[in-house]
Amino acid sequence: MSTGVIIVLIVIVAAVLVVAAVLALRARGPQHGGSLKRRFGPEYDRAVVRHDGDTKAAERELAERVRRHGALPTRTLEPAERERFEARWTAVQERFVDSPREAVGEADRLLAELAAAKGFPDGTQYEEQLAALSVHHAHHVDGYRHVHRVTHTPADGTPDGGTDTEEMRASLIEARALFEGLVRPGRHDSGRPRTGTGGDGAGPARAQHSWSFNKRQPKES
Repeated sequence: MSTGVIIVLIVIVAAVLVVAAVLALRARGPQHGGSLKRRFGPEYDRAVVRHDGDTKAAERELAERVRRHGALPTRTLEPAERERFEARWTAVQERFVDSPREAVGEADRLLAELAAAKGFPDGTQYEEQLAALSVHHAHHVDGYRHVHRVTHTPADGTPDGGTDTEEMRASLIEARALFEGLVRPGRHDSGRPRTGTGGDGAGPARAQHSWSFNKRQPKES
């Protein structure tokens, strides 16, 4: 085979490799975005809204969250720890009947402590903790965001501190889903995962899920 033919073949192979690389990169873009959308669900939509509809900017933000927190090794709570958190959550729900604002504030603190106990960033770093939670609990993290927002809404001198009682009730109901996701062993934990509805820790959390805030009418503002 002549030198000229060899050079031509090398050029052709190189061109094919370049074209293949370009096509792979083009194909990878939409899949990356689609993967993020599937992973983050409602958090994906919130990120897009926050970036004024710029999906690329939203995807860069979400991809950065995954890079920072995707491999976070969370831990399974010890049974005694889990019982203490569950007892505190039950107390929060009961306190809501008479003191909704105080109950929501305690729920905010409780979620921060529970997330830290699971291995997420400390609650004093709220934004970082929220970002990490959004990677592993994307479909429920907005409950935490909601109670945190309600808790830190400046009081205006009204009995409920400037927030409607029904909004506080809604925030606590939303936050309960994240609480249950954190307090039960899960597939992201480094310890034994939950294997079914009858698995470790499922009983008390399931009982709480059906809890109603209607034992007694809360004090109206």
